[in-house]
Amino acid sequence: MKYVKWIVLMLVLVATLSALAATWAYKSLTEPLPIKESMTFDIERGTSIIKLGYQLAEQGWLPHPLLARLAHELDPSLTPKVGKYQLEPGMSFMDVLAKFDSGETIFYPITLLEGHTYRDYLNAMKAKGNIKMTLDGLSAKEIAEKLGVEHDSPEGLLFANTYRYHDGDTDLDIFLQAHALLNAALDDAWENKAKGLPIKSPYEALIMASIIEKETGVAAERPLIARVFISRLEKGMRLQTDPTVIYGMGERYNGNITRADLRRPTPYNTYQVNGLPPTPIANVGKEAIIAALNPGETKALYFVAKGDGSHVFSNTLREHNNAVARYQRFQRRKDYTSTPTQ
Repeated sequence: MKYVKWIVLMLVLVATLSALAATWAYKSLTEPLPIKESMTFDIERGTSIIKLGYQLAEQGWLPHPLLARLAHELDPSLTPKVGKYQLEPGMSFMDVLAKFDSGETIFYPITLLEGHTYRDYLNAMKAKGNIKMTLDGLSAKEIAEKLGVEHDSPEGLLFANTYRYHDGDTDLDIFLQAHALLNAALDDAWENKAKGLPIKSPYEALIMASIIEKETGVAAERPLIARVFISRLEKGMRLQTDPTVIYGMGERYNGNITRADLRRPTPYNTYQVNGLPPTPIANVGKEAIIAALNPGETKALYFVAKGDGSHVFSNTLREHNNAVARYQRFQRRKDYTSTPTQ
């Protein structure tokens, strides 16, 4: 009887201790972690539940690292996925594990602006500090090859838009997204283009759209600018647009265009060459593409910038010269737009 009583006491003690341990473990896994404010947490490649338990125990978030093994036993499907996560006050260890398992890592935004070059985009990505730069130092042709395009430059082949990326994504990842969106927008606009345009291919449409984008930031003017350039092409007139000259000048451009610059031949100097330049001169948004393929209605063949971003349109050279005399008294800004002269 003595031994039976002892065994019963031991069984009661074990049951009591087990119940206490279970209560402690449950509380440790489900009570809020000591997170006082929103914070980020990195899950690195190769991090297991067990390794995560030791990391959190070292930070004082878990009373014992083996609680992570218990959590895994309760739900074997939970697997930490690589990335940076946003953690909030009130989250328990099980909540955190579910977050890490979800793969809902933090996204960061980057805006690729209309009228900017692919080099501008690379500089914007580098400034973010958390995008892996893989295209630095590559030539335009090498970057185009990485995009899988047949052209010698990626210029104009990236859709101006705001993109979301994960910490550690590459510049090429974002460029591939931008190129895919550009193709979708261009395909749609090409299917719905006006008839009889002197634009022979979607790529030529991008070239025209890039010039329109650089000429004006006023949405209502895009179709009118497009019509002026379309009309000039139809009449065999040169486009005579400053942004193409500037693009052809490259690093020589210091904010001003001289008469010598307008006379200096480059493939992009539309004061000297007929038709469109060989490539787009910037990347564009949807509105510029639509304008290039669905120009507005105007008889104007000329326009001059007023200095505030908008333009005066003229039907005749005399009207245009009068407008030039009026508005070019003001000092040109670095973003001053073109003034066809003849």
